[in-house]
Amino acid sequence: MELKQLRAFVKAAQLQNFSEAAKALCINQSSFSQNIKQLEEELNVTLFHRNTHETTLTQAGKELLPFAQQALQKADNCVNRMNDLLEMRCGTLNIGVTHSFSLVLTESLQTFLKAYPGIKVNIFYKTMSELMELLLKREVDFVLSYRPEDKAYPQVVSHTLFEDHLSVIVRKDHPLAKKQRVSIKEISEYPLALPSIGLHARDVLDRITANAQVELNARVQLDQVAPLLELVRKGMLITVLSGTTAENEHDLVAIPIDADGTRMEGSCQMLKEDYRKEAAKEFFRIMTENNIMRNKMAEWLK
Repeated sequence: MELKQLRAFVKAAQLQNFSEAAKALCINQSSFSQNIKQLEEELNVTLFHRNTHETTLTQAGKELLPFAQQALQKADNCVNRMNDLLEMRCGTLNIGVTHSFSLVLTESLQTFLKAYPGIKVNIFYKTMSELMELLLKREVDFVLSYRPEDKAYPQVVSHTLFEDHLSVIVRKDHPLAKKQRVSIKEISEYPLALPSIGLHARDVLDRITANAQVELNARVQLDQVAPLLELVRKGMLITVLSGTTAENEHDLVAIPIDADGTRMEGSCQMLKEDYRKEAAKEFFRIMTENNIMRNKMAEWLK
């Protein structure tokens, strides 16, 4: 049994299409089919039901799949460890980031790229649910986002980086700017630019407004933080995001919302008991130099 056969089997199980799986592995379909055939002959079982319309796993295929995935992960862990022995002169680091973390990420990324020019960094900006799916498929090494709901992803462990609160973001000359806290009722009196449905800050906000039975005057919805802040900066609208979003915005101010359930935890999401690349550990250590996250990660990095 060879790793290339297991990789072909797992990819075919994921995509349920031999042609697409062969393309994904960058091999021709004949070689791909041969790998599957050899694996079936060695195990003396049929792994797929195949017809002109679909490819699905047999009972034997379903039984083999988790063992094949574990074997490939162990092999990948071996390769990762060997690459780490090259003192991080090469390799790839895949990071999933929600849009709210873009400002937090930038400083650390610049420092890391300067220190380790041989390592390629791939950044994936998506919603938290999309990023967690990538993490479960091991297509990213870790995810920077706000902590997901408890028990939503049992295979994932969350390490808290910093605590935050849902806040209204306004210009410093806005009537709300001098308040220590602001209620949902007060926010409803102003036109807003809101994060899109599905983003974490929006999900928290929607729960709060539903509980308070308050309807907000949402004029604009955007799935990126930068244009939301620019609309606020121009004085047209206000927005609701995490307080950290306005951390380095000298012309804006974040006022915590006075309601239950506004606490948010900036976290790093990783698969439980998975191998951690040295590049990932070094990236975390660089992140601790950010003012927001200083001294927050020392305990779990030991």
